[in-house]
Amino acid sequence: MPSTEPSNPRRSAPFRVGLLGTGYIASWHADALRAVKGATLSAVCDRNVALARSFASRCKLPEDRAFSSVEAMLSAPGPKLDAVHVLLPPEHHAPAAEALIDAGVHVFLEKPMGVSAAECSGLVAKAEAKGVALAVNHNFLFAPAYERLRADVLSGRIGRLDRIDLTWHRPLGQLQGGPFDIWMLRDPANILLEIGPHLVSALLDLAGDRRGELEPMTARAGNPASLPGGGLFYRRWQVDAGGDALAASVSLAFGPGFDEHAARARGALAVGVADLERDAYVLREHTPAGMDADRYRRSLAEAGALKAQARRTLAAYALSKFKIVKVGSPYGASIAGAMRRFYEDLAAGRPVDRRLSGAFGAEVVAACERLGREGAEAARAKAPAAVATPPAAAPAVATPSSRPEVLVLGATGFIGRALARKLADAGRPVRILARNPGRIPDELRREGMEVAIGDLARPEDVDRALEGITGVVHLARAAVKQWSEYLEQDVAVTRRLAEACLARGVRRFVYTGTIDSYYAGAKAGTITEETPLDPMIARRNYYARAKATSEAELLEMHRDRGLPLVIARPGIVIGPGASPFHWGVGMWSYQAVCQLWGDGSTPLPLVLVDDVADGLIACLDAPGIEGESFNLCADSGVTARGYIKALDAAAGSAHQVHAVPIRKYYLNDMAKWVVKCAVGHPDRRRRPAYRDWESRSQRARFDCSKARRVLGWKPVDDPEELLRRGVAEPTSEALR
Repeated sequence: MPSTEPSNPRRSAPFRVGLLGTGYIASWHADALRAVKGATLSAVCDRNVALARSFASRCKLPEDRAFSSVEAMLSAPGPKLDAVHVLLPPEHHAPAAEALIDAGVHVFLEKPMGVSAAECSGLVAKAEAKGVALAVNHNFLFAPAYERLRADVLSGRIGRLDRIDLTWHRPLGQLQGGPFDIWMLRDPANILLEIGPHLVSALLDLAGDRRGELEPMTARAGNPASLPGGGLFYRRWQVDAGGDALAASVSLAFGPGFDEHAARARGALAVGVADLERDAYVLREHTPAGMDADRYRRSLAEAGALKAQARRTLAAYALSKFKIVKVGSPYGASIAGAMRRFYEDLAAGRPVDRRLSGAFGAEVVAACERLGREGAEAARAKAPAAVATPPAAAPAVATPSSRPEVLVLGATGFIGRALARKLADAGRPVRILARNPGRIPDELRREGMEVAIGDLARPEDVDRALEGITGVVHLARAAVKQWSEYLEQDVAVTRRLAEACLARGVRRFVYTGTIDSYYAGAKAGTITEETPLDPMIARRNYYARAKATSEAELLEMHRDRGLPLVIARPGIVIGPGASPFHWGVGMWSYQAVCQLWGDGSTPLPLVLVDDVADGLIACLDAPGIEGESFNLCADSGVTARGYIKALDAAAGSAHQVHAVPIRKYYLNDMAKWVVKCAVGHPDRRRRPAYRDWESRSQRARFDCSKARRVLGWKPVDDPEELLRRGVAEPTSEALR
């Protein structure tokens, strides 16, 4: 399938490459570029220059190769860039690509190429006029399993195609936690442009010259969900295409369930199935044997092929960890394969592979745009009661009639939402500090809530948010991985916040630590507030260590400078608004398999989120408790096995449950640490500690009588009530 793209003049490698955008996909591109001969990462750009510099540092680029604008990146002194990968949100793809093409730079776009067929066609024409290459990466068209399927289709081994089926069944995380104002969720049809290209690109590629036979192509949307701010999202889409000679189906589902991503092609001679979730390919074709023997041989051959592929996939992953190979995952291999072909084509001066061509990308967008629009319109007409008008941006948030006196940091999180709601219900206006208004759920868009837009890491934003505030509850936490990042973005931020509270004369500062900062293994006995935090906290996980470090600094500020500090340490918090697949119970995989922390027979320090909110309000209000700490755990006696039994009953399922000795977790962690040391991983400095894993078993008993006595705290201890509100209700929410 040759491309119709114009050829490019032959040139010698290496190509100097820039990345525009440093979000999730940027790390995959940077890793893939290391596996591509003849191309090297030379610059990164993000409008948040701090993110750009951090990303550049991880990629071992000098700080002066991190930029905050395309113009600055292209005009910087030194060798000029040859190509730029556009890794921005979809609505910014076309404008960014247009500017790069005008600058005479080759463009490598992430899917979707654009958000309309018109803007994509315009990019193709502009690239042709400028004589630069324009490529679009559809992520999975160069995956090893898909390439084997494609090769069998092109070679004729499968025979003349009569059926193509493509499946994408994966939960969409943004439906639960936002942000809800991202482009993908602004209109019900947008999901077909965001995720649809993964499947539609494969459909058009496999059909090849017979793409015309896929008409008529129709889409149906269903299973509507209301989004915060009035948006509407359809969690299930079905596309049917073709007629008598060639038929096809595309199925997308974004609700909970078993993950599936597969491509299946049936022909006159065989059936090829590419399981893109596992990177496994099976060709089902007949053998020379009779019927019964043929079935036996085919089953044996398929099993052998899957076993061999599984070994290769695992070996590639292991070798990548030792840096013997540069790309270890199938997803990364596909991105690297697309880049490799792109830069090979550029170096050879030939048109880019058709799967990457701008013309093909525009064709994919045109199909997805039409299917999304028609499917959403048909769904609205069928169920007008579900129709909502999605906002073009984050909707306005209600402002309280009186000035708030309580500032809740981390209010968009699980505990923060419950706390803010309880305060507002009690007639106490609340101010919340939110960096992204698109993450604010509907329950916080109400009377009694005031939103201050800003970043906790910016002192000027914090100072503005503290105006008129008498009480602060600090629930926010940084989403970081390395200890240096915890110190900078969590511990230091908390210290600056406390300084600002002192400067503003705040009368009560409630800091939420964690019971994870205690040693809770077999030798812990009973833990009270008098029990010191783990004396070997430096060997513990970074989250527990950061919380303990902040507690120590805040207590010092209380002793030396009078910081009106109260510390609350919630237990394993459960309830509506959170996933029932809680890692305090065990290590969950795919919301289907739970590996217990030990045998699962020990009572867990569970507590309902509403009870934690009550405890935090009491920490705000109780007189004379400055400098005190309170552990917030119920006394229900519910074990991990009891929790999962309730989860199974609520879900109507039987989840896999495996008792895993703590030593196994520890030995696995040690093995990973050895690899990290061997390859010079940044996290190699933290040597695994057995006590860290042992503490997850919660063998200690938490005596929280102090909170009950001093705060008047009355949590739900009844196991049936706790499981109903903490497990059954969240499970019903998750399965809706």
